[in-house]
This record gives sequence, C-alpha cells and structure tokens, in this order.
Amino acid sequence: MARRLLLVTGGAGFIGSAMTRYLLDETDVAVVNVDALTYAADLRNLSKVEHDPRYRFERVDIRSASDMRRMFEQHRPTAVLHFAAESHVDRSINNPLVFVETNVLGTATLLQAACRHWRALPPAEQAQFRFLHVSTDEVYGSVEVKSACTEDSPYRPNSPYAASKAAADHLVRAWHKTYDLPAIISNCTNNFGPYQFPEKLIPLMIINALEGRPMPVYGRGENIRDWLFVEDHARALWVILNKGRIGECYNVGGGNELRNIDLVTMICDLLDEQDRQMPQRKSRRELITFVADRPGHDLRYALNIRKLNNELGWQPKQTFETALRETVDWYLANEAWWSPLRAAARERLGFVS
Repeated sequence: MARRLLLVTGGAGFIGSAMTRYLLDETDVAVVNVDALTYAADLRNLSKVEHDPRYRFERVDIRSASDMRRMFEQHRPTAVLHFAAESHVDRSINNPLVFVETNVLGTATLLQAACRHWRALPPAEQAQFRFLHVSTDEVYGSVEVKSACTEDSPYRPNSPYAASKAAADHLVRAWHKTYDLPAIISNCTNNFGPYQFPEKLIPLMIINALEGRPMPVYGRGENIRDWLFVEDHARALWVILNKGRIGECYNVGGGNELRNIDLVTMICDLLDEQDRQMPQRKSRRELITFVADRPGHDLRYALNIRKLNNELGWQPKQTFETALRETVDWYLANEAWWSPLRAAARERLGFVS
C-alpha cells in the first residue's frame, strides 16, 4: 500500500508546524507543507524535520486557485489538514479585509481544489480521503461563567478574526453538505507552547519579562481563556483525522481555564524562580501594566470537549503547569529564535483610533 500523503496548509505557522513535526516524528505519513510564509510563519519551526525524505515544502498561497489545483495534481494527497489563516485578533481589528481574504476566500479556494481532486479519485481512494479544517473556540463568542459551548452551540463571533473563521467553518460544512466532500471541523481553545509568534499573550509576556519591559494586560486581566498545549492539540487532530466521523465537529480544549492576570502572574513567578541566586532582583510581577481594553474583547471562552473524550478517547497528556514550565524554559533557551521577531511583539496591535 502506498504511503499516505497529507497536505498541510500553514505548516510553517505555530500550530501547523507542531502538527507537521508530530506527523513526521510519530507516524509514517508523508507531508507536503503549503505555506505563503507571511509574517507569523517561520521555516525555522521545522528545522528538525526539514531533511526528512517524507517532507516537502511548497511556498504557495491558498488564495491562488491555479496554485492550489497544481498542488493537488502534483502531490495527490490522501488528506488535507487546513491550518492556514490569519489568526491574531488585534491585527484583525486593524486590518479586517486581510482576514476575509485569507480565512474566507482562501478556504473557499482550497475547498474547491480539494473537491475537484477528491471527485477524480478512484472509489477506494475517495473513501479514504479526508479534509480536516482547524478552527477556533472564538466562533462561539463569549460565554457565561459555569457554561461551556458544545459542538451544537450557535455561532456568535465578535471580532473580525472570529467572524472570518466562522465563515470558513460554514463553507466547509456547505462543501460537505452540497458536494459530499468528506470534511471534519475541529474548534480549539487557546494554544501555547514552543515556536509561538511573540505577539501572542504567553510568549509576549515571557519575552517582555525577560527584557524588563512592561507586561501589558488588557483591562484588569479578568478575561478567561482555556489553554491547550500545542503538542496535545496535534495529537487530538491526528485522532480526529483517523477516527472522527465525516461531517462532524469536535471541540478540543485543555481544561485549563485561567484569568489572564492569573496566567501572567504564573509566568512572572516561573521566571522569578530562575533568579533564586539573585535575591536583589525585584519580582517580575512589578512589570505588569494594565492597558486599555481592546474593542469587542470577549470575556470568556469555554468548550465542552466530552464528545472528543467519549467518542474518540482523547485526553491531554500534559498538565498545564508542566506544559507552561516547558514553554517558559523553551523561550529561555531559544533567544536566537525569538530575538529577530521581538520587534513585532513590543506593541500590542489592533487598536482603532
């Protein structure tokens, strides 16, 4: 039997590169990484696997219909893992049309190419083909304390980013219902871990604290997020791809709800531990600075992940405390990776004048 080949869009980004590393380290599949290499993508994320004979990189934009068609004709993938997206909420507030172009039009273009490819496959290969679309909990909007969104909860996106991802989810569902494309959707909570672009909350806090810079927290830090270690997310997606039911949605979460202020103080304390032999250093908590809240900032996201747990048997391997410590240690040891990117992280983007 021929080796399975997965087309991974956005495979040089944070989650996409974690997935690519997982696939090449833990499975026997081949991977074609399709990425336009926009600001948040970095091929250094894949330095450990770039010479694997099962890996190939193609610098291609999912918005290009001709390039997408060429990718399917050339590589004939057995599945698609769709990560490629503009993903930073602050940037979506500042420049929403870029998010519509990539997340909505790009997804539609990819779906069209995937559907054409799938229809041309022999029946046995058609039966094995899958299109897994990776989305976000933000499509559900803010939820009340003590409640959590299921896969059947209504969509109520409140930022241009969330709206663009909600639109993409609907397109994937439509291509499945209208054209029978064997598609599955996953919606995840906030990811964290090594190789995350420095403008995201956790790496931004780590790097600013290391440099002695203010650690900006929106409002009073009361916003609540559930945190999912990116390597656990990659494992969940592999399970969903192989065991998930076609046409279904699966929520993926870490079960680690925290207020932003509590998360930031945990990061301060972990970094302060590194300075036990330097008692003269002040606590990094003194760097925490409250800044004006961003427009439309959802108070809380929360997902009910019982469907994934019960139906597919997935559970996170890492505890939050262990994963956060591992993440902090990675940034401490990899200044050469993040230092060239830190200029983009010194200012939280997206405020509307």
